[in-house]
Amino acid sequence: MRTASAQAIATVKATAPALEKHGLDITTAMYKRLFENAEVAAMFDRAAQDSGEQPRRLAAAILAYARNIDKLGTLTGPVQRMVARHVETGVKAEHYPLVAEALLPAIRDVLGAEVATDAVLAAWGEAYWMLAEILIAAEAEAYATA
Repeated sequence: MRTASAQAIATVKATAPALEKHGLDITTAMYKRLFENAEVAAMFDRAAQDSGEQPRRLAAAILAYARNIDKLGTLTGPVQRMVARHVETGVKAEHYPLVAEALLPAIRDVLGAEVATDAVLAAWGEAYWMLAEILIAAEAEAYATA
């Protein structure tokens, strides 16, 4: 299982205040990018998107992850709920690169290149893939037992 470097963890934790302030803007921009893929867009509850519920939920999850990246055990419950929802909606390992390709540029678009530097985005890339591998493994196990 992939881990994030100490530097990446420190950077992610340091960006938590920016995520708290701009998280909804980031997730809204991310979904806009992600939904350029009609197949992926069809996997999502349109009402939850239109109401803003889904972007708010994801923004809260990203913020919780940023704050707790160095103590992932505190996120066991939320991760289990996310896995259950992903299995329910058909999320597979091949979807994770698409999310990364939408999320990381959305962070830069919203925060700007002065804040979301290459180093910050690299740290978030490490952090993203660390969590993605946890989710992918748990989802594979859930699919196998379903």
